[in-house]
Amino acid sequence: MSDSQVEEAPVAPKTRSRAATRAKLLEAASEVFAEVGLGEASVERICERAGFTRGAFYSNFSSKDEMFLELAGDVARDRVAGVRARMADIVATGGLDGVAEDPSIIIRVLDVIGDDPLSTLLAYEISIRAMRDPEFAAAYREQEQQIDDEIVQLIDEIVATKQLRLRVSSREAARIILAVWADVSARAAVSGLGPEQMAEQRTRELSRVVALVLEPA
Repeated sequence: MSDSQVEEAPVAPKTRSRAATRAKLLEAASEVFAEVGLGEASVERICERAGFTRGAFYSNFSSKDEMFLELAGDVARDRVAGVRARMADIVATGGLDGVAEDPSIIIRVLDVIGDDPLSTLLAYEISIRAMRDPEFAAAYREQEQQIDDEIVQLIDEIVATKQLRLRVSSREAARIILAVWADVSARAAVSGLGPEQMAEQRTRELSRVVALVLEPA
């Protein structure tokens, strides 16, 4: 049989059902963790939110910590995927064409990170957990490194295409921008700002930061 005649085996209904259960548990956990923190987010509370039993939980995860770490990985992957998708949209619409300097393009590309207040709370919960647990921290650092690498690559692409110059390395620029981004998102969440107000504040403060890391024309 040729390669063209080979068909992928269909996914078994049981496998699909297990994946759906796991995804629903993770979604419920993200909400509960963000609302009450890891300490108060009991397995029972997560199962109640998801509509499953403890048996369903333990058939998918060995512990709450395992779930929390997987959730941290999902957040990291979602952020990277979101940034990549935004970059693709900007490229598709000609947003990177030409050589005119446009520092705001960096902000536009990263504008998918931290928009949701629950995501901001969850990110801080994950960071706090990593500070307290060396084993968790090691896995978390690996995930954060992947995000850093993606953001650095995107900044390199933008800088090269727009013929910009940085005062610092692209990795240092990425860390500065992401640190300010996290700070703005946290303060906006504490202040109870809506999505539009949060976006305005973020753009305003990040514009200043981006201007600082760029060499003048």
